[in-house]
Amino acid sequence: MNVGLLILIVLVIAAAGYVLGRRRSLATADGNIRGMHSLPGYHGQSVFLFASVPAFLVMIVWLLVQPLVIENQVSALIQPSDIPEGSSLSLVMADVRRIADGLDLAVARGALTEDQIATMRADLTNLRGRLADVGVAIAADVKQSVFVAAQEYRALNKIGLMVMSGLVIAVAVAGAAYSYSRITPRYRARNVAEAAIKALLILSSTVAILTTLGIILSLVFETAHFFNLYPARDFFFNLTWNPQFRGGSDLGIIPLLWGTLYVSFVALAVAVPVGLLAAIYLAEYASPTVRGIAKPAIEILAGIPTIVYGLFALITVGPLLRDYFAQPLGLGSSSSSVLTAGLVMGIMLIPFVSSLSDDVINAVPQAMRDGSYGLGATQSETVKKVILPAALPGIVGAILLAASRAIGETMIVVMGAGAAAKLSLNPLEAMTTITVKIVSQLTGDTEFASPETLVAFALGLSLFVVTLLLNIVALQVVRRYREQYE
Repeated sequence: MNVGLLILIVLVIAAAGYVLGRRRSLATADGNIRGMHSLPGYHGQSVFLFASVPAFLVMIVWLLVQPLVIENQVSALIQPSDIPEGSSLSLVMADVRRIADGLDLAVARGALTEDQIATMRADLTNLRGRLADVGVAIAADVKQSVFVAAQEYRALNKIGLMVMSGLVIAVAVAGAAYSYSRITPRYRARNVAEAAIKALLILSSTVAILTTLGIILSLVFETAHFFNLYPARDFFFNLTWNPQFRGGSDLGIIPLLWGTLYVSFVALAVAVPVGLLAAIYLAEYASPTVRGIAKPAIEILAGIPTIVYGLFALITVGPLLRDYFAQPLGLGSSSSSVLTAGLVMGIMLIPFVSSLSDDVINAVPQAMRDGSYGLGATQSETVKKVILPAALPGIVGAILLAASRAIGETMIVVMGAGAAAKLSLNPLEAMTTITVKIVSQLTGDTEFASPETLVAFALGLSLFVVTLLLNIVALQVVRRYREQYE
């Protein structure tokens, strides 16, 4: 029985328990809801929870533990002589899993039967051909013992799934029966249901927190590994970025950090004024007809894929800046530049600033506008002196979101700014950013334990710290202004 079907069976049992529990609660109270502590729906929910939650917990734990137990048993069948030179036990076990999956696929498609699999242990050529027919390629140096281990892996996996299926169904039925037997008019089923909802909310919050913690810890551990291989002082203070996978690399972050901040600054210089002015116009000056047309038209920019923006920068904006500015002024001859990527990225960020700022401005109470008009202020004075100060925390949040989006952008920078890591003030020269180098260092056939690969985690952690500092600064600005305004 596969996992999907098992989940469906558990849900059917839980749903049946809900219906029966609801009916039993009404029957025990002789149909008088006023004499019950909880409504019938809560009694049904209680049976549903007792039937589904323990069963799903057993299933999750089983699915996590079973592969470890099976691999531990099957790996004992692999002798040291079965491991090719230059390989490892983990790679051989990967072959075992792949062959076992291929055998399952061949059986599902009718290319093989269980009896044929059992009789083909010695005929490896035939078995390879049958697996190749279903798209599973087996290397020629895979030994017969690996096929035997794969068959054992399949057998243990099937037995484990069968035992798990029986256990999960039994737990679901037992939980439903236990909760069903507890139903009385005075049973506090509502408390059980509300406690389950509270636990679900806590679990959701915990998942978000643990995910963030996991991301940070993975970056920290790999970064520490990198600094064991490459000096931290050189990484943070070296002005050269020159990775050499043959050794002797210069991995200084300063040129990448400069390119990241430079491109982001140009993008924000475009997006913030345009987006903020557009938001003020839409919120305070535009008629409902104009607003109904202009606001969706601006927000369409947010739905365009970044690769399309990158192509626009590569084909249109870059050549225009090169032909009409860079070459005539003698500032460069390449279509890839900081200004190209910054302008296009700024266009992409306009909806982030505009839409959020528009919502924040519209949230300012109308009474503040009326009070300003009553004191004789004009509309422009009201916008400058009343509305914008009141909406400043939200506007700062919108700008911060746009800044984070700019710092983390990759495709536009790859296609618009180039890949040259350098320190320069000329916006018409090609530069690169941290995100681009993270991608380039982790792609290709490279050894994962080398400094040139592990540097990607150090770059990611540095980018995380920069974004965190931006958040802290923005929160301080908002807090200081709020204290002054209140």
